[in-house]
Amino acid sequence: MAIKSDRWIKQMALEHRMIEPFVERQVRNGAVSYGVSSYGYDIRVADDFKIFTNLKTVIVDPKNFNEQSFVNHAGDHCIVPPNSFALARSVEYFRIPRNVLGICLGKSTYARCGIVVNITPLESEWEGHITIEISNTTPLPAKIYANEGIAQVVFLEGDEVCETSYADRNGKYQKQRGITLPRA
Repeated sequence: MAIKSDRWIKQMALEHRMIEPFVERQVRNGAVSYGVSSYGYDIRVADDFKIFTNLKTVIVDPKNFNEQSFVNHAGDHCIVPPNSFALARSVEYFRIPRNVLGICLGKSTYARCGIVVNITPLESEWEGHITIEISNTTPLPAKIYANEGIAQVVFLEGDEVCETSYADRNGKYQKQRGITLPRA
C-alpha cells in the first residue's frame, strides 16, 4: 500500500468523481482549513447536527438505537455540551475506488481544544456522506463551525484489488446521505 499525494487525489476527484464537491486547494481565510492537502483531503462538516442529550433517559444501544437520544440542530455552528458528543456529516460525498482505502482522522486544530473526531475507515467501493462523531472531552461547551474543516481523509492505494469490497458485501451504510444513525 502507498499513501497517495495531492496530484493523485486531484486526478481521482476530477476524473472519477471520488469527492464531490471537490476543493482542489487548501482553503483557510479565517476558517478551519479544508480542501486538498499534501497527502490527504480535509473534509468539511455540514450545517446539520444531532446533539446527544440525556433528557429522555434512554439507553444507548447500537442494535436498537433510540433517536430520542439526540436533539436536531441546523446552523452555521453547533455547541457540543461538556463531556458529550454530536453527530454530523461531511459536506463531501465520496466514491472510493476498489483498490483504495481511506482513513478519516480528526484535525489538530480541534484536537488541541479537546474535541475528538472518531477515526473512520472508508472501505473499498464504499459510497456516501461520512457520518462524523464529534466528542467534546472537556468540562466546557465546545463550538464546531459548519462548512469548515473537521477531519482529514488519508488515501491508501493497494498493491492489488481486494477480493471483496464494501459494495460486494452490500454494506449497511452504502450510499448513505445525511447523518446516518447506527444500524443493526
